[in-house]
Amino acid sequence: MKNLKLSFSLIIMLCVSIVMAQQTPAAKQTKDFAIVGATAHIGNGNVIDESIIIVKNGKLHTVADKSVAKIDLEGMDVINANGKHVYPGFIIPNTTLGLVEIDAVKASDDDAELGTWNPHIRSLIAYNAESKVVESMRPNGVLLGQITPRGGRISGSSSVVQFDAWNWEDAAVKTDEGIHMNWPSSFTRGRWWLGEDPGLKPNKKYAEQITEITNYFKESKAYNQGNKPEINLPFEALQGVFDGSKTLYINVNDEKGITDAVHFSKENGVKNMVIVGGSDAYKVTDLLKQHNIAVLLRRVHSTPSSDDDDYDLPFKTAKLLVDSGVLVGLQVASGGRMERMNSRNLPFYAGTTVAHGLTKAQALQLITLNSAKILGIDAHYGSLESGKSASLFISEGDALDMRTNIIEHAFIDGREISLETHQTKLWKRYSEKYKNQ
Repeated sequence: MKNLKLSFSLIIMLCVSIVMAQQTPAAKQTKDFAIVGATAHIGNGNVIDESIIIVKNGKLHTVADKSVAKIDLEGMDVINANGKHVYPGFIIPNTTLGLVEIDAVKASDDDAELGTWNPHIRSLIAYNAESKVVESMRPNGVLLGQITPRGGRISGSSSVVQFDAWNWEDAAVKTDEGIHMNWPSSFTRGRWWLGEDPGLKPNKKYAEQITEITNYFKESKAYNQGNKPEINLPFEALQGVFDGSKTLYINVNDEKGITDAVHFSKENGVKNMVIVGGSDAYKVTDLLKQHNIAVLLRRVHSTPSSDDDDYDLPFKTAKLLVDSGVLVGLQVASGGRMERMNSRNLPFYAGTTVAHGLTKAQALQLITLNSAKILGIDAHYGSLESGKSASLFISEGDALDMRTNIIEHAFIDGREISLETHQTKLWKRYSEKYKNQ
């Protein structure tokens, strides 16, 4: 029996090692290069029809109109991008990429910790930079992400990483930038499998659950303002949401929950707060603007939350919020349903918002500069502006359209990264098979 268990363990380890083989990250940029002639989608709402972009030491040195700027390109590598498009690298917030490789293999699933109150849990140290799932984001232009834990009332801290690294230390862009909390739902559904009415009904424990959260935050604040005779790691981790060094991300969708979460944050001295999910956020835009609260909007390709919602509400919610002056970013997580697989479709979710009212420039901001602002990395990422990181890609066509987003070159911090993945290898293999039949 012992030998059987050992053999089974070795098989599992072998399977995991096969699907998590080491990528080879790109080497540091050593030579200046220029991208000439592309339509540059800056990410801040501006577009340069024929651009010249010069990259030095991993930074954007020049982003200008080719017809106006007279620049000597001698000694540089030049990429001729006439008729093509260049974009800032897309950013995916609130994701478990790198924390789970195969849902059915428990040994590769590390997205949640046991327990209810886990603000001290750091998702970053569980991030697997060798993930084949992470690697598959890059051919669609998704180059950075906010790696976020799940579970409990307070899940833990998130960190922002770039998707071409040897390990989590190399990947880290901004460490432990936020704490994630799951707000109680003010309504529950009956358990149909127990014969209960499956319709919505008030959550009888809602007030009690809010009181528990409030007491926990008050105890944490008191601890951090006191002498700290004994170290309390969870309370220590929450200090950042009181002094403004960390953002409190609250996962909540319903109108009452969003309203209560905003008031809770203000009453408990939380400096920076973001709504995650926010299905009903369009109903409370005045409140969100009053308190300068951003929204990481739920997956666009979703069904409406309520029976009386418009059938296309998830598609047009981004426009409703943007038109109201709320800062909005797009995320893909939606109850964990195929979240990591769908993460590569982030640009196409943004494209859907164009079909439902936003301009292409506004839709692009949802997954570039807006998300960078929400995550606190906009000084270096999110737009093609001089002095920022050269994290960008060149596409044959519109990057928000799956038919034309064919990427030729991609760079992270000026390093040209590989666009080869397990999927591209299979595509080449089987395209040759059917070509020869």
